[in-house]
Amino acid sequence: MISWEDAYRTTPPWDIGRPQPAFVGLVQAGELTGNTVLDVGCGTGENAFYLAQNGFSVVGVDLSTRAIVAAKAKAEERKLKIDFRLANALSLEFESGRFDNAIDSGLFHTFTDNDRISFAREIARVLTPNGKYFMLCFNDKEPTDWGGPRRITKEEIEITFSPHFNINYIRDAYFATRIHDNGGRAYLTSATKKAD
Repeated sequence: MISWEDAYRTTPPWDIGRPQPAFVGLVQAGELTGNTVLDVGCGTGENAFYLAQNGFSVVGVDLSTRAIVAAKAKAEERKLKIDFRLANALSLEFESGRFDNAIDSGLFHTFTDNDRISFAREIARVLTPNGKYFMLCFNDKEPTDWGGPRRITKEEIEITFSPHFNINYIRDAYFATRIHDNGGRAYLTSATKKAD
């Protein structure tokens, strides 16, 4: 099991110093609606900063104290108002229906099967009715020779999220890292919370 604190002792491979291109594309296409976004597993905040610069009210949560400290320092330096918090994505301390959107950049693919179920339920809980969840994760087409997180199949995404969400699409994308030239092969998922 990865130690998130240890991962942030240096710059981890996923901390690319800019937002993930897949999330930039979502904003440019107008797929995020409403005003509020939860960036779950926000790391040092690059996706959150991009969203805030595009008019969204963002809360970023991460399990790593080092990542949150770095994100807060960057926010101050860039003069952006983002609420960064130390939190466990499996038991979020937000009231139900708080966010219009949630984004996940490489968190889901780190969970065990049981934790995935808890995570999907918790994300659904904190979203508004018809709230949207957007996820970028390594897919089963990405080679395993370099290690990294478990690769995800479309079926795993559908099975995990369909009890709580209508899946809008699961499409091929790339996950930008500091160890790939063009990015790792990934799925970009868009899902809308089901009505209660």
